[in-house]
Amino acid sequence: KAVYRWILDPPDRDAVLANVELKKSGNKHHVIVEISCTKNPEELLAIRRAYHARYKRSLEEEVAYHTKGDTRRLLVALVSAFRYYGEEINTTLAKSEAKKLHEAIKDKKFGNEDVIRILSTRSIAQLQATFNCYREQEGTSITKNLPKDSSDEYIATLRMAVRCLKDPKKYFEKVLRRSIEGIGTDEDALTRVIVTRAEKDLKEIKELYHKRNNVPLDKAVDKETSGDYKDMLLTLLGNEV
Repeated sequence: KAVYRWILDPPDRDAVLANVELKKSGNKHHVIVEISCTKNPEELLAIRRAYHARYKRSLEEEVAYHTKGDTRRLLVALVSAFRYYGEEINTTLAKSEAKKLHEAIKDKKFGNEDVIRILSTRSIAQLQATFNCYREQEGTSITKNLPKDSSDEYIATLRMAVRCLKDPKKYFEKVLRRSIEGIGTDEDALTRVIVTRAEKDLKEIKELYHKRNNVPLDKAVDKETSGDYKDMLLTLLGNEV
């Protein structure tokens, strides 16, 4: 499976990962959130085109079919986005929208129209400025104010999207840590992150993992995997096997 994921072109790979996830039962939406929140507009458009070519249906249509309620509203908005990708920010807007996010969270109106609009339309630079303003205004980060480990599908998806938009490297480091720690290994998550980030920011994610866990990522992977699968992952991590 890891080899198959790796040999696909990145847009095709993400289209396949999205399709596999959408067919699964349960309320996990990691792939949809990750491709929506960490890709630039052209990359996301290429994934949508690849999905359409491969499955003869639009990714937006599939997301809408397999989700419901506020989760559907958020994910369809995210996956349909074509964000501005520059570095310019509007500080006044950041302060205003940080306040709107705080009011929605304080009133537990997590599905508020403004929350979904802000997260799905603003540029990454603008969102990060908004999250910084939120911290300055409230004395804590927005992720700290969102309910943790919620059984509510929408809140869990919302929290995932905010974390992904706020700091993708920190988000992926946590996905790797959770895939390895505890009893058993979540091979789907481990494979997904290493394969999809290998040509992007895996080096920085490795450094962050080492810093936060006091153990190199390649050593953790070496301990938790075996055989050709282990060799494949270690090679993508930059090791000679």
